[in-house]
Amino acid sequence: MAKPLTQAPQVPARTFLNFPLVLDLDNLEADIAILGIPYGLPYRPHEMANDQSRAPDAIRQGPSYVPYTLSSYDWDLDGYLLDGRDITVVDCGNVSADLNDHQEHYRRAEQAARKILATGTTLIALGGDHGIPIPVMRALQRQETITLVHIDAHIDWRDQVNGVREGYSSPIRRASEMDWFGSIVQIGIRGNGSARAEEVQDARDYGADIITAYEMHDIGMAAVLERIPDGGPYYLTIDADGLDPTIMPGVMAQAPGGLNWLQVRQLVHGLVNKGRVLGMDLVEIAPSYDHGHITITHAERLICNFIGACVRAGYYD
Repeated sequence: MAKPLTQAPQVPARTFLNFPLVLDLDNLEADIAILGIPYGLPYRPHEMANDQSRAPDAIRQGPSYVPYTLSSYDWDLDGYLLDGRDITVVDCGNVSADLNDHQEHYRRAEQAARKILATGTTLIALGGDHGIPIPVMRALQRQETITLVHIDAHIDWRDQVNGVREGYSSPIRRASEMDWFGSIVQIGIRGNGSARAEEVQDARDYGADIITAYEMHDIGMAAVLERIPDGGPYYLTIDADGLDPTIMPGVMAQAPGGLNWLQVRQLVHGLVNKGRVLGMDLVEIAPSYDHGHITITHAERLICNFIGACVRAGYYD
């Protein structure tokens, strides 16, 4: 008997905002689905178990204001989260892994994402490191050309690290090789890290619009949104270190000068209203690096703003 693609969150078991747990992806009926993808592909032996793999459950079990989030007026949205509409949000648990084959986690993640996306459901993937969007982006395969919007401190265009081509330094390079992705807009880039001169040149040769954090602060998020092609569809990938460590300190690669809360909220709402966002991911949160639940609180608010914006944009009417 084949191992299920997903499994319930770990003890203490709790879904995101206590939404229903649905593990039967073959009979999924939902508007929005949460999916944990905990495990990336390690570059080194000690990375086989990393702090980011704990993040999907940490976000679910964090200090969210359940049940207030669902039952109280949300000033981020000027109304209730689901706006009093008949919207079905489910949590599909975490993609299961195979201790004998690290790549199997990606294969299962792609299968799970394909089943979710095939129903027209909006996917919210929780990582895990920044390798986990790679199987999701494969699952997005379609005739339409997708614009990729990427928030990060790093451009993530490495071809390989220690022979690993689908790790956390390579998701945007891998996306650029998928025929269904067109424009790539990268926001919040700063500091140093995964890029060398050749990766920067490859990104520019592709035509990626690299908007550094400093340019973003100078021109404002409204101007950034104008540089994103109109109409969609879009996929949004958010590395937590793209946000400033004052609001998301729980990351392995802290870099000053990232997006603040007002900017990331404006981007989420603005993008959702420019055209259909097929899904998003939030990755690279390291729970043990957090302080006073600051990171997890902002993660919950970010996800809720995305959900609320999709509802109000009429995605499910």
